[in-house]
Amino acid sequence: MKNKVLIYIPIIIAVTMAAGIFLGNSLKRNSQVSYSGFNMGTPNKIGTILSLVEQGYVDSVNISDIVEKTIPEILKNLDPHTVYIPARNMQEVREEMQGNFSGIGVQFSIQEDTVRVVDVVANGPSFNVGLQDGDRIVTVNDSIIAGVEIRNDEVLKLLKGEKGSKVNVGIIRSGVDEMLNFEIIRGDIPIYSVDVSYMVNEETGYIKITRFAETTYDEFMDGVRKLMNHGAQKIIIDLRSNVGGYLTSVLRMVDEFLEKDEPILYTLGVNQPKKTYNASARNSLAGLGVYILIDEQTASASEILAGAMQDNDRGLIIGRRSFGKGLVQEQIPLTDGSALRLTIARYYTPSGRSIQKPYNEGREKYYEELYDRMYHGEFIDVDSITVADSLKYKTKSGRIVYGGGGIIPDIFVPADTTGISEYLARLTNRGIIYQFAYFYADHHRSELSEFSNADQIENYLDKNNILNELLEYARGKGVPTDKSGLKESELIIKTQAKAYIARNIIGEEGFYPIIKQIDNTLLKAIEVTKQNLLVENVHRN
Repeated sequence: MKNKVLIYIPIIIAVTMAAGIFLGNSLKRNSQVSYSGFNMGTPNKIGTILSLVEQGYVDSVNISDIVEKTIPEILKNLDPHTVYIPARNMQEVREEMQGNFSGIGVQFSIQEDTVRVVDVVANGPSFNVGLQDGDRIVTVNDSIIAGVEIRNDEVLKLLKGEKGSKVNVGIIRSGVDEMLNFEIIRGDIPIYSVDVSYMVNEETGYIKITRFAETTYDEFMDGVRKLMNHGAQKIIIDLRSNVGGYLTSVLRMVDEFLEKDEPILYTLGVNQPKKTYNASARNSLAGLGVYILIDEQTASASEILAGAMQDNDRGLIIGRRSFGKGLVQEQIPLTDGSALRLTIARYYTPSGRSIQKPYNEGREKYYEELYDRMYHGEFIDVDSITVADSLKYKTKSGRIVYGGGGIIPDIFVPADTTGISEYLARLTNRGIIYQFAYFYADHHRSELSEFSNADQIENYLDKNNILNELLEYARGKGVPTDKSGLKESELIIKTQAKAYIARNIIGEEGFYPIIKQIDNTLLKAIEVTKQNLLVENVHRN
């Protein structure tokens, strides 16, 4: 079993941790470092060398370029999350944290060197002028973008822009002979951090949070209210692959579950006095049973939420050990529009745990640590996790929890290796299932658009034997059918195809209810909710 995990690393885990995972500026007002005494112009060795180079070097040099390249090298001597953000990247950073940007309001995918519209944001700029799902964008402001090997970032650069500015796009639409031209006025486009909220059974709701931005708390509360209106007495909060973000949203969310003065976290650093964050009297979700899903890519602010709920015995944590990012960054603006994101403190869960994993062996080793966990069998066997006795802590009720790197779940769910084959790996690595889903949705959009939920779409696809069409499509793309591999992976292949097709038609409300069928961690959580297993019934030694 362990060897199977090692063979199919690309399918089991995608290590996508960005070096800039951070908690935002939420702590800034309460834990401000004083920089007033630091004179940026004070002579120093680096400044002296740069001056000597500028004044005496044999050739002309661009000192600004040298500085831009040197700063990241200096910061490599610190922790992995202290980073320099060039001025050219600041707009993207602000958009991610604020939860919106200015653009035309489409989700697109580049397939076969063509920009294909997957989803048009309802009531957005493109929607209002008549763009449709399935349209192909071939020109932007007279620049041809089809058949020129354009990249995602290049398309984004062309489509995004100042609110109120205009952009002209040329569209090819199925069933229309000539190219259609649209003038679109860019507007604010929300970046949603809650993917979906829906009922998994009569009494349990599921809500998926992908990041923490300024808007996340409001999105979360809207989702929870929707679930409660549908009869939810318990909720499953999915934080898997959520790398963190804005701390304020997390504090407000946890506050809805805890009693007055229960601790949420505290922070402490060499230059930072201890600062404690406690719950207020909100506790509006006191009656809900809570189950939180985590995995090895759950990091930072997500770990704060999981740790606070675990230490206060307020929710069961289900899945695999989280990433282990427990450092607090403050973003300090610089005069040229760039910024330094400086680590100023560690955060600690209510029981006193620092869940920051070691980083003394350098940044490369720090991010490779997830692979080390896998090689040591941690994704398969919880007993592979070794924790020193000195890192044991107790929750409010006296349960044992652990520090030293990440949140260890109350209920461990191993990585699912069933159904994995070389055939599935070939389909996955070449993006065949995803491409087929768009192709099929595009060619059956009129029939599929009559359906409003995942069950209806899935029933239609089952009746029309979607698997055979997928296998034929794959053969046409140079991936012949492997009968033994298909036998082993049929459930995964078929379920993924149906889920992606449903996403192309009705968005995440179509995708998640279908993909649930092969999501062992979610299925385990649903089983636990049916057993009415609560925190007080879980004992850990």
